[in-house]
Amino acid sequence: MFGYIVVNKPEMKVKEFDYYRSFYCGLCHELSTRHGLKGQISLSYEMTFLTLLLSGLYEPRVRKAEGRCVVHPVGKHVFRVDEITEYAADMNVLLTYYKCMDDWKDEKNLLRRGYAGTLGGRVKKIEEAYPRQAGTIRESLRELAECEKNGTMSPDIPAGTSGRMMSALFLMKEDSWAPALSRFGFYLGKFLYLLDAFDDVDKDIKRGNYNIFKEKSAEEGFEEYVKGLLTMMMAEACREYERLPIIRYKSILDNILYSGVWTRFLTASERRRKEHSEKS
Repeated sequence: MFGYIVVNKPEMKVKEFDYYRSFYCGLCHELSTRHGLKGQISLSYEMTFLTLLLSGLYEPRVRKAEGRCVVHPVGKHVFRVDEITEYAADMNVLLTYYKCMDDWKDEKNLLRRGYAGTLGGRVKKIEEAYPRQAGTIRESLRELAECEKNGTMSPDIPAGTSGRMMSALFLMKEDSWAPALSRFGFYLGKFLYLLDAFDDVDKDIKRGNYNIFKEKSAEEGFEEYVKGLLTMMMAEACREYERLPIIRYKSILDNILYSGVWTRFLTASERRRKEHSEKS
C-alpha cells in the first residue's frame, strides 16, 4: 500500500513540483524531529499526500525553512511544515509499525520485527494521543489477516477493510468536513489495496502468498477488470474530494488524484505484459 499516491511529474509545472517536494521534505524533517532517524526511514508518499490535502482544506500557518539532510547533504533545500505535518508524521510511524508487526506475524520477517521494535516507544505515545486511529489500524490488520487465513477471494471484503483503515487516518478531527473526508479516505484505501494486489499478483502466485486476484489473473480481460474496479473506487474518492472547499495546493492534488496514481497502474500493466510475452 505504500508508494502508489505519487505525482505525475511531467504534467506538473516546475513551481508545483517544488511545492510538492518541499512538503515531502517537510514530512521527512518532521519525522526526524519527532521520531529520529528510525522514524525518518518510514517516510511515504501517502502521508505526504495526506499532509497536502488536509493542509489545503484547513489552511494552517505554514513554516518555510531551509536545511540539509542525509539525502541532500551538500546543498540546502526548502521544506515546509505545519500542524498537519506533525499529525502526518505520527500517522506515518503508527502505520509503519503495525504493518511491520503484521509482516512479522505473517512472514516471520526479522528485519521488519527489528525495525518495529525500534519504533515501539514512540508508537505507545502516539497510541495514547490518537486511540481511535490506532484502534482502527489494529482491527483492520486483524481483519485482513482473517481474510488471508480464510482465503477470501472477494475483492470488496479486504479492500473495504483497507478503506476503513485509511478513512481513520484522513479523519484528523470531528468537524463539518469529517463525513466527506471519511468517505474519501475509505475509497482511496480500497483503491490502494486493489492496486497493490494487482501490482503483486504474479509475485504472490510465484511465492504462494495470498492475493485476491490469484484466480482471476490468468483469465482473459483481467487487466480491464482491475482497471474497472480501480476506476470505480477513484471516481467515488474524487466525488468526495470535490466536495471539499480546497483552493490551496489544488492543482497538485488534482495531478495526483487524476493522473499520478494511474501512472503506477500503467507501470504495473506494462511490466506484466512484458513478462508474460517473454514467457510465451
